[in-house]
Amino acid sequence: MSLDLSTTRFAPSPTGRLHLGHAMSAVLSHDFARARGGRFLLRVEDIDPGRAREEHIAGIEADLRWLGLHWDEPAVRQSQRLPLYAEALERLKDQGLVYPCFCTRADIARSATAPHGPEGPLYPGTCRGLIAPDLDRPHAWRLDVAKATALAGPLTWCDERAGIVDARPELLGDVVLARKDAPVSYHLAVTVDDATQGVTDVIRGQDLFLSTHVHRLLQALLGLPTPGYCHHRLLIGPDGERLAKRHGALALADLRAEGVDPESIVAAFRQGRAPLGFRLSED
Repeated sequence: MSLDLSTTRFAPSPTGRLHLGHAMSAVLSHDFARARGGRFLLRVEDIDPGRAREEHIAGIEADLRWLGLHWDEPAVRQSQRLPLYAEALERLKDQGLVYPCFCTRADIARSATAPHGPEGPLYPGTCRGLIAPDLDRPHAWRLDVAKATALAGPLTWCDERAGIVDARPELLGDVVLARKDAPVSYHLAVTVDDATQGVTDVIRGQDLFLSTHVHRLLQALLGLPTPGYCHHRLLIGPDGERLAKRHGALALADLRAEGVDPESIVAAFRQGRAPLGFRLSED
């Protein structure tokens, strides 16, 4: 990780209220930058048109202020940066590294040829190599990982906990870079945003470790700098599950309504502990 001036970011999706796991990432990212006299940025990843809500954006900012965290520039919204993502996608198209995909999730789930990766079935390449595809039909754009890795060559990235990591984007297969229902996906947007915002250090949860393999490849293909990474341990609830919106994790707004002291939460994270009876994952 960088030892001089650092720029970090906290980049939540406004699809619900923040929970304690978000708070941990925000505090660690904020403190990393502050310890180096650097910048802490807030970026709103609002590219999901079906789930992003304006009230959640206001809630995110209120939750961060409740924790005593302040960002150094006005919050950036991904929905206002679509031309940047389109330009990056066109560059990959020009290199012949992406292809249109017409498959649905159900198609992939039913495919008997779908290989399995660490996070489940991988895309089996059904649409790879289609001749004269009909682009008037709804379609996504997928990265041809085999072709892209052959072009980029061996790559590495550095994680504060894992050390030097050999990039293995094939673990996630031919990921989607532009969705049928949105002009960009998480992988492409976050890679472009970190570079254009001058992010030098990315502090985020261990659940995103595998995604970094893909991001490192995209950085190489697009000629973008590679930040340092720290994928921190995750918070585990009393039920043994990691905190997640889809599991109904207790929101910070609920804790605030119950009169929980935010300073005790922040202090626990800064001491490497989990607050309020939660625990940290082993990995």
